Amino acid sequence: MATRSGLERWFPEFFDKYNAYTVFDLMKSYIEDGRIKLDKEMFTQRIAYHDPCNYGRKSEEKFGYGYYEEPRWILDQFAPNWVDLFPSKANGYCCGGGGGTMLTPFKEVRSHYGKKKIEQIKRVEPELIVVPCHSCHGQIQSSLSEAEMDIPVKYLWEVVADALIV
Repeated sequence: MATRSGLERWFPEFFDKYNAYTVFDLMKSYIEDGRIKLDKEMFTQRIAYHDPCNYGRKSEEKFGYGYYEEPRWILDQFAPNWVDLFPSKANGYCCGGGGGTMLTPFKEVRSHYGKKKIEQIKRVEPELIVVPCHSCHGQIQSSLSEAEMDIPVKYLWEVVADALIV
């Protein structure tokens, strides 16, 4: 996974030369600069945030930086009732979808990790789950379906787009 810190490590000139950003950096910058404004009343329900392994632990291990605080800061700007799943950040549970396992024949393993994630979700009783990772999105949706739980799963940038004041 090529995260900002990985690219900075391998190609230090990349960001200056191409003015590239991670989606976290871009959203945070747009909000801080006032380029986008977010409706603080759009998401009043209880939202649970899931930390993906790839953006957190794996990124931290490989590149020295995990994206834990940026998505939380973004949610703080417009979602007053968001909560962490526990444990969270580097100690969070894998949802079972990491590395694209949805496309592999390891359904039993995915289901095992999915059940752990469902237990974690049940403890905070969310009305919406927010994730920044495509693999996690699919896996958590699948796990919720298997558990017969009707909780929507949305991408972080999707809820930001939904909360835009235009």
